[in-house]
Amino acid sequence: MNTAPRPYQSYVYAYPHKTAYRELKDRPALCDLWAGEPKNALSLYVHIPFCEVRCGFCNLFTRIGAPDELTGRYLDALDRQATAVRDALGQAADGDGTRFAAAAFGGGTPTFLTANELERLCDIAEKRMGAELHAVPLSVEASPATATADRLAVLADRGTTRLSLGIQSFVDAEARAAVRPQRRADVEAALARIRDARIPVLNIDLIYGIEGQTADTWRASLDAALAWRPEELYLYPLYVRPLTGLGRIGAEADAAWDSRRLRLYRQGRDHLVGHGYEQISMRMFRRKDAPKQPADDYACQTDGMIGLGCGARSYTSALHYSFDYAVDMREIRSIIDNYTATDDFSRAEVGRYIDAGEARRRHLLQSLLQAEGMQLADYADRFGAAPADDFPAELDRFAARGWLDDTAGPGLLRLSPEGLAHSDAVGPELFSDSVRAAMAAYELK
Repeated sequence: MNTAPRPYQSYVYAYPHKTAYRELKDRPALCDLWAGEPKNALSLYVHIPFCEVRCGFCNLFTRIGAPDELTGRYLDALDRQATAVRDALGQAADGDGTRFAAAAFGGGTPTFLTANELERLCDIAEKRMGAELHAVPLSVEASPATATADRLAVLADRGTTRLSLGIQSFVDAEARAAVRPQRRADVEAALARIRDARIPVLNIDLIYGIEGQTADTWRASLDAALAWRPEELYLYPLYVRPLTGLGRIGAEADAAWDSRRLRLYRQGRDHLVGHGYEQISMRMFRRKDAPKQPADDYACQTDGMIGLGCGARSYTSALHYSFDYAVDMREIRSIIDNYTATDDFSRAEVGRYIDAGEARRRHLLQSLLQAEGMQLADYADRFGAAPADDFPAELDRFAARGWLDDTAGPGLLRLSPEGLAHSDAVGPELFSDSVRAAMAAYELK
């Protein structure tokens, strides 16, 4: 008998997770890491680790506030890092062929920065890194309180194509239960300002599984979001993680909560599909009649990424690297202070080398968690094998649980609707033993 694991184990948005990274004793030079790497379709991610408040569920690398002109010092460090990285790319083989196909500002809350600081951030991306922000998709994360008219005007003027607003719930009592102090009136006012700014894509983040949330209140939040006709919606299950606000007050998962979250997920999925949205992944839904965005030829499975900022990661084919990782606020403050004091950004300090087996796992994982699935020919072209040959035990388990779509056709590997609902169990089952052991040995701080 094949017993399914609990559905909510881990949100796998990148593999391997940062808790599998370790200090790199050899401190490889960036120019050597990028020598020979394809650089004609890179992604640029810039991390801003500041928020006005920290939500109870948040375990992101971010701190509350920025005293003593810290944002200015942080942007100074970003400028130094960008200069070093761009120099390294230029020194690497075919450095003149460097091109960015996509860009994103995340956090934290990038719009914690003032309008003038956002101008400087865009200048760093364009003038230091060479990213043409008006020519590629540019996504920026925001919060209702920081989505002010002056900030939005800067972002729209500098080429932002997508703005993602973390709302989580339109019900004030649920927002308070998630330790996210906000009022619906302020949320609605922020949404109006975003629409006035005419940024092409509005994404709204909502969370299900909050204490006190019911099917009726969940639908009320969904309908409140739909009233703004967002081009995208993300539906996130609530997680209670160590060292977070909710984690500290003793909330923990149980089977009943798992069942409730699955019910709310299915309700939300069906509601959005019924209102003209297409499911892209377990979390992401896109309005079918949304305007087409500029072509994005970046593929997360194969193309490299440049991360700027102390919470960003960078990817080459052989190494994923970043800075130190923490959740505890004191540790985060220390890491940010160290980052702002750094002069030499020419070497990788923390990361994990990716061998051929891990590359196969990453490709399968990141492809399979998309609703469209994975073309078997793409996997064969890259690795000279089939996923069933490389991962027979995992795929057999998924099939036995009904998680694979047996109607997908011979050239496609795709999760069934039930498999997609269990994405947060599918992803962790594809972790290698060595990555799993490194994550287990990591001392969260």
